Amino acid sequence: MPAPTAPSADDQHPPAAKRSARRAAGSGATAVERRLAAERAELRAATLKRLEKAAGKLATAAITRMDDQLGWYRRMPPEHRSWIGLVAQAGIAAFTEWYRHPDAPQAISTDVFGTAPRELTRAITLRQTVELIRTTIEVMEEAIPEVATPGDEDGMRESVLVYAREIAFATAQVYAQAAEARGAWDARLEALVVNSLLSGDADEGVLSRAAALGWGQPSQVRVVMGSAPDGDSEAVVEAIRRAARYARLHVLTGVLGKRLVVVVGGDKEPVHAARALIGQFAPGPVVVGPTVSDLLSATRSAHAAAAGLRACAAWPDAPRPVLADDLLPERALAGDQVARRQLVEEIYTPLDEAGSALLETLSVYLEQASSLEGAARMLFVHPNTVRYRLRRVTDVTGYAPSDVRSAFTLRIALALGRLESHVE
Repeated sequence: MPAPTAPSADDQHPPAAKRSARRAAGSGATAVERRLAAERAELRAATLKRLEKAAGKLATAAITRMDDQLGWYRRMPPEHRSWIGLVAQAGIAAFTEWYRHPDAPQAISTDVFGTAPRELTRAITLRQTVELIRTTIEVMEEAIPEVATPGDEDGMRESVLVYAREIAFATAQVYAQAAEARGAWDARLEALVVNSLLSGDADEGVLSRAAALGWGQPSQVRVVMGSAPDGDSEAVVEAIRRAARYARLHVLTGVLGKRLVVVVGGDKEPVHAARALIGQFAPGPVVVGPTVSDLLSATRSAHAAAAGLRACAAWPDAPRPVLADDLLPERALAGDQVARRQLVEEIYTPLDEAGSALLETLSVYLEQASSLEGAARMLFVHPNTVRYRLRRVTDVTGYAPSDVRSAFTLRIALALGRLESHVE
């Protein structure tokens, strides 16, 4: 039989956790430990009774101090102040319950903030909530000499500090949950606004919903449209918002199917504004709709951007981003009636009204492969006359016949204008 071993140092001086476990089990504790534990329990029980009696007084003192020190609290409507009073009372009551059972799990956020409606997180900011909690905790700390049983002041002070930490975590959780819920709701609302503009169902209700999302009243609005990148659409939308904040632009955005649609407001030049956001689009064409004066008119910009995105395949070398108006000939060929009408009204009709010489000279010049001499021979005029008339075409339409891209646009406009005149 082996000889008994001497007790180790750990066995002779057990750690605090072991001593606590032995005391909790009620066995193995020394007489001194049992006596000290009983004294602490008596002090805590006495403090608890005094705390229960003082709860109402503490809540009143906290509200009074808020009214004295927090100007924004005094300016709040009576209904909101009553909610805050309920929260202060619930906080002190929750501390009392927590002090009674410090080791029991407590749902502090439910105990404290469950007494106020959810609207309270919108009525006061997180910073203001922190000020309310700090004021209440200060009142509780100052009342410790009065509330705590003599000899239990340090224990109650430690409990208040621990409880303040738990309340801070609970506050962060409440506001985080509210922000997540609000963010999800805002995302759905924003997608609804963007979809209404895209479908042509925009009305005054869209303006109120956009205002709720923080949309201001920019004097210039346009729609930017392209392919949405793969991945989480919420992450894409948030990336657009970050880029817009950096560029100081108003945006409403949404991922609709495979398209990323951004309604942009701001006084920046359209292409420059689109370039500030273009990094968030998937590879491929990005089309900028025409600038309009307000949000309701953005439907026209959205239709042009969508038509341009469909027709962009016909111009593989189009810049990125590209204006929808720069895609007028491709849009017209793709069957966009708005583009066809725009080409006729902005190019053919002004040339026709300026005199037959301009239309004839432009037509002959284009048929002669943009040759001044060839057009002059066909028209029996001097090349300088052709050159002068072509400058007049540029003045009237804004398109230079000598530019290859402009010449293509002018040719399509002439064809559409002749077709329309023939039908009439």
